[in-house]
Amino acid sequence: MGTVRRAGHGPAVTMLWPAGEYDDGRTHYTVKYARSVSEEVFHPPVEELTLPKVLAALADPARLATVRTLARAGESACGQIQHDAGLEVSKSTMSHHLRILREAGITHSRVQGARRLLTLRRDDLDRRFPGLLDAVLHSELTEVG
Repeated sequence: MGTVRRAGHGPAVTMLWPAGEYDDGRTHYTVKYARSVSEEVFHPPVEELTLPKVLAALADPARLATVRTLARAGESACGQIQHDAGLEVSKSTMSHHLRILREAGITHSRVQGARRLLTLRRDDLDRRFPGLLDAVLHSELTEVG
């Protein structure tokens, strides 16, 4: 989210635009970020990981496919994970899934230039819930009903 200031016209307005210069032919806009784009995001400490939150995050088929892809590929960019997992979802939906996985303590993200790279927090999950990740990664999905 950036702060938009129309040249010479009143106060700044907060809008969902990336930083940059815009001109619609009538008005010139300057958008500035209120905070750093590469600002660190929250990763829960291993002792705060809870089994219900981890299982809830893994219950969604798209998130499970994302975790399985990360386990196979290792550190990967968000777009690459989506492609490799075969997920046909919008960017906003993928961002939501990745946030749920990160906040549950399943993944770790870091910024490298313009890319966000993700890794599986395998060591942390194995320390907190021994055998859980292996069971989830090696189980076959079965449909009920």
